[in-house]
Amino acid sequence: MQAKYHNLISPVNFGRYKNLRPPKSAQIRPSTVLTRPVSNPTVITQSMATEVNSEEVAFWDYQFLFMSQRLEVPKPIKLKLVHGALPKDFPCGTYYLIGPGLFIDDYGSSINPLDGHGYLRAFEIEGLSGEVKFCAKYVKTEAQIEECDPKYGSWKFTHRGPFSVLKGGKMIANTKVMKNVANTSILKWGKRLFCLWEGGLPYEIDPRTLDTIGKFDLISFGGGGNEVVSSLNRCCIWDVVALLLKPILFGVFKMPPKRLLSHYKIDAKRRRLIVMTCNAEDMVLPISHCTFYEFDETFKLLNERAFQLSTHTMIHDWGFTDTHYILFANPIKLDILGSMEAICGTRPMISTLSIDHRKQTSPIYLLPRFLESKVSSNSNDYLGKPIEIPQIWLLHVANAYEEIDNDGNLLLRVHASTCSYKWLNFQNMFGYNWQSDILKPSIMNCLQEKNELSPNMVEVSIKIQNNGGYRECTIQNLNNRSKSSDFPIINPQLSGYKHRYVYAATCSGSRHTLPHFPFDAIVKFDTLNKSSRTWFCGNRRFVGEPMFVSRDHQLSEDNGYLLVIEYEVSHRLCNLLILDAKRVGEASALVARFEVPKSLTFPLGFHGTWTLKD
Repeated sequence: MQAKYHNLISPVNFGRYKNLRPPKSAQIRPSTVLTRPVSNPTVITQSMATEVNSEEVAFWDYQFLFMSQRLEVPKPIKLKLVHGALPKDFPCGTYYLIGPGLFIDDYGSSINPLDGHGYLRAFEIEGLSGEVKFCAKYVKTEAQIEECDPKYGSWKFTHRGPFSVLKGGKMIANTKVMKNVANTSILKWGKRLFCLWEGGLPYEIDPRTLDTIGKFDLISFGGGGNEVVSSLNRCCIWDVVALLLKPILFGVFKMPPKRLLSHYKIDAKRRRLIVMTCNAEDMVLPISHCTFYEFDETFKLLNERAFQLSTHTMIHDWGFTDTHYILFANPIKLDILGSMEAICGTRPMISTLSIDHRKQTSPIYLLPRFLESKVSSNSNDYLGKPIEIPQIWLLHVANAYEEIDNDGNLLLRVHASTCSYKWLNFQNMFGYNWQSDILKPSIMNCLQEKNELSPNMVEVSIKIQNNGGYRECTIQNLNNRSKSSDFPIINPQLSGYKHRYVYAATCSGSRHTLPHFPFDAIVKFDTLNKSSRTWFCGNRRFVGEPMFVSRDHQLSEDNGYLLVIEYEVSHRLCNLLILDAKRVGEASALVARFEVPKSLTFPLGFHGTWTLKD
């Protein structure tokens, strides 16, 4: 069945190519110079094919990872099998992947991928028949409905979004900042499907049709918001300031009172959904409020814990164990000059914040999950004084768990991806350059110096004495790999509990022009013997986040498959890969490759989820 071509109107539908130019340092041959917007991107690769490591090829390969895709696929289409076969024991289910779909409108504005409208992709996998079907739709958020004309398929960005600057729309004094694009992560819980974004309410999606049902106030629905526990260093002065800021944040900038983080956790043994919120005013005050909510599969609230930290921090991901929530407090500070320019609309709104490079350490807060926890009866020093570790910025948590040693001490272990403060750049995430309207791969692939580490997988080990006092904290790489790694996952059946294997997207190091990002391999870490094995997807091919799928009859932790989206940039194709989790590191790891039609090639996704067929 043909896809519905209702959003295709201009040459820029394939990506952000209007006014796009390669870096000045690249050696451009006349045959590859672009003098107009590109409607057929494949033509520019013919004379580049033999120069994989040239800066020019790297520039264009990077651009094609963020091609806009205006087409929706409302009815499932069968994907072509181009390698191997779908295993007969592969369970029936659906792989959902969310990420931005559009980066350029029809009026001259280009935006950061973080502000791109959520484009939901679904791969329905039928192991018995060996078929994979694909469909995709935009999440119909309030911003998407306002910015897209459904009759003509044209787009005009009116919301700036936190990470972008508009050029074709209203720029000066544009207060439409909180652009909920529902593009960051996806949750299937209690037979309901949700697309999440870092600064607003989730949007509920019909899991069968991918139609948008509407916003879902998870906290109010579950009966939360009572803040049954309020602790840690009350800051009365800042509470007063927060009251003064709220009318501006809520009334002018339309920020929600509580910002639901896009990363959630599933307690596998208790069968609980755990989410976390931060207060809107935390973004501009030297304090932070965090509240954790735990729900059963009917969304009944089972546990609520609220904490106030005397730290100005940005939290994107976090961990939990059987008894604790674990927060890595990434230190930030208010940038007064940047704030004034951002409010005027001449810089991205994220310019109001900057990483606090004055901090030489990073704090970790250990917060008890339950009131009856042994350590919760101790003094506030246990909660209010974080563990200070060498300076790292937490990106994503694979998992955390706890054990009791022979002396009765509590051991907490966290496996996560981190980077240095110096490597991260708020205003230029994904290489977005708001002044030149292009994505610069060099921003994500800067030459590393000492203490400027790109994303890397680490193990943080914390030992707490049986009387509740701190004893020691160590941090070490999962192994000796020096290559960038991120988007870590584990077998979800062990979420919150002891695991052995961690899977992640990583760099092979085969392209010195793109040493850190995008990723072109999948790595499997063995945390028991501190080893790793890597599967390389091939030349000029990149991969996104892996997703673990257990076999029906699980015999061991790694007895399953990995779902991975491959971006075959040399042919402008997207493929769904199925890898054998046990054989990562071997050539035979690739079990099957399914090709998405070229006209439906989609941009790099963020996070996904796998769900068994109901």
